[in-house]
Amino acid sequence: MRRVLLVVQYDGTDYHGFQRQPGLPTIQQELEHALGELLGEHVTITGAGRTDAGVHALGQTATFETDRPIPTERIAGALTCLLPDAVSVVSATEVPADFHPRYDAVGKLYAYRILNRELPSPFIGRYAWHVTEPLDVELMRAGAEHLLGTHDFVAYSSSGGSVADTVRELRRLDVERQGELVEIRAEAGGFLYMMVRRMVGTLVEVGRGRLAVEEVGMILAGRDRRRVPLVAPPQGLSLIKVIY
Repeated sequence: MRRVLLVVQYDGTDYHGFQRQPGLPTIQQELEHALGELLGEHVTITGAGRTDAGVHALGQTATFETDRPIPTERIAGALTCLLPDAVSVVSATEVPADFHPRYDAVGKLYAYRILNRELPSPFIGRYAWHVTEPLDVELMRAGAEHLLGTHDFVAYSSSGGSVADTVRELRRLDVERQGELVEIRAEAGGFLYMMVRRMVGTLVEVGRGRLAVEEVGMILAGRDRRRVPLVAPPQGLSLIKVIY
């Protein structure tokens, strides 16, 4: 029996997240259906984590097992031909039998894109949050400094997550502007449910001048979810890669 690691890209706009849900379109459902057609057997995949409804991925990972003789180097192309246009498998690699895409990961990198101008764009509207008020990127960077390091991020998580330990190490939280686009990149050993979107929403309020820089750290220290002023919408968020 072989264990194969897939790297998957997808436009999550029309999906209810990665993880399978009864009666709803998900990325896991699409992958398992395509694998079933390719291999002629029922296949269950294990993902590195779940992305929420409307969130995208450039480097989601998942494993499956099979004893079918299809060459590993053919799997990515064959699967992509069976998948809808919004989903693509970009690589397939054999991994050891004890490899786990979630528990063997040492980190994840997310990017959040903001279109910062008065009028929307038909070209990136599915992949960016449209914020019309001018954003002060320097203030946002100063706010981000309060979140770096190892902290209890319960205030920046949403209820509904299943983890008991809410301490995480945030290794990177960069805020960069390129013209009308502002991109926030966050890297950590792991993230809590909706943690990136809640951090981004808070930094945007700082950039708008509605929230003082110091309040970013005060919210963190207060451990009260109700103090987070804004949750960023899902369409700007992409899982860039899972780090092994």
